[in-house]
Amino acid sequence: MVQVIQAQNIGLAYLEERFRLQLSEDEIFFPEWLEDLPEVTNLDKQYLDRVKANFLSLVKRPPILENAVKMVILSPLLDLTGFYREPFAIATEESVEITVADAEEIIRGRIDILVIQEQFWLLVIESKRASFSLIENIPQALSYMLGNPHQDKPVFGLLTNGSDFIFLKLIKSNTPIYALSDEFTLLRRENELYKVLQILKKLSQVLN
Repeated sequence: MVQVIQAQNIGLAYLEERFRLQLSEDEIFFPEWLEDLPEVTNLDKQYLDRVKANFLSLVKRPPILENAVKMVILSPLLDLTGFYREPFAIATEESVEITVADAEEIIRGRIDILVIQEQFWLLVIESKRASFSLIENIPQALSYMLGNPHQDKPVFGLLTNGSDFIFLKLIKSNTPIYALSDEFTLLRRENELYKVLQILKKLSQVLN
């Protein structure tokens, strides 16, 4: 009998065992969040300062639900990056189903936001309530990225709870390998949404 597992209940140990998933800590593997990042304009900075202020104002009246994170934080970032315009397309609540090789198990879940170019998954964005820990939800994002039907190109991910952000890169091939960026947060004086936008713009250039 086939067992259905929800992606939100997946752990890293499971992915390592079932998919032979490996972590790369080599900066050469994931240079897209580090090197040759585009400039952020003064207008972008003014907008992102307002986005940060809006979010921190909402945090004063918890709980901050997942839809609020999408609306207040993710929507402006996707707009400034250009992911709402051609050649990109946006899908929301996209269903994913992954069959585990040599095991009677299926992983199911829904991706919050999926950026697509000609049916190629470019960026998987998983948003969480503000109270959620990103570390605990990295396996869920990786599960969705493993569901990418294209084997020959990398897929990128962004995991956020509104105040914190982590980028991911996965190359499937025979042995799937992934890497993580540093964690960016809105809890510092400097507005780290600038860096998040720079990385998103870099990914849009790399994948366009």
